[in-house]
Amino acid sequence: MKPATVGLPVLAVLTLLLLARCVAAPSSHSAAGHGWPPVAATSQSQAAPTSATYNATDVAWLQLIIPMTRQALPVFDAAPRRTSNPLIVQLAAQMGNEHRAQLRTLQSLLRRAGVPDVNMHAGHNMPGMVTIAELGDGTRTKDAAFDRFFTEHIGEYLRQSVSLAEGVQGAGADRDTKAFAVTVGRARAADLDRLTGAPKATLVGR
Repeated sequence: MKPATVGLPVLAVLTLLLLARCVAAPSSHSAAGHGWPPVAATSQSQAAPTSATYNATDVAWLQLIIPMTRQALPVFDAAPRRTSNPLIVQLAAQMGNEHRAQLRTLQSLLRRAGVPDVNMHAGHNMPGMVTIAELGDGTRTKDAAFDRFFTEHIGEYLRQSVSLAEGVQGAGADRDTKAFAVTVGRARAADLDRLTGAPKATLVGR
């Protein structure tokens, strides 16, 4: 997972970056290694919408948030097997159910745009996305080590989800997609509050 390198004051720049252009991740996690700042929002890394109500930002948000969500689900699913921490298990169960329901709606919105559901970010190291390598390493840990993995990676996933949802609300065009971005942003902000609001000692186990 590439760490966040910008904050809300430059959210528009972050959103354009993630929604317009992504490149394969180098060994370094530096922002400069990923072609920042972005080029124009007509990058070939995203498919053009066929529905007139969508613009490139709507589609690119969907094409990013869908794989981000998919790659977080195995982390939620692993919790009951990898930790006995009741708080982590409870949070994982709640978020897993919520995010699966959100994923179905996101996929429906992408279909309505007339764009295939293809992971255009496979192999890319995007902010907030749990990578395949991280997933493999993290879901082999147990107890306190898994609790730390869960808190760190799901926390970053939720933070980036909220930022991206806010960005598409301002730059998107499709009414339904923008409305669902509000829903996703609020729900994941609430998830983040539950995750970060718990006492640290209970999140990282005993």
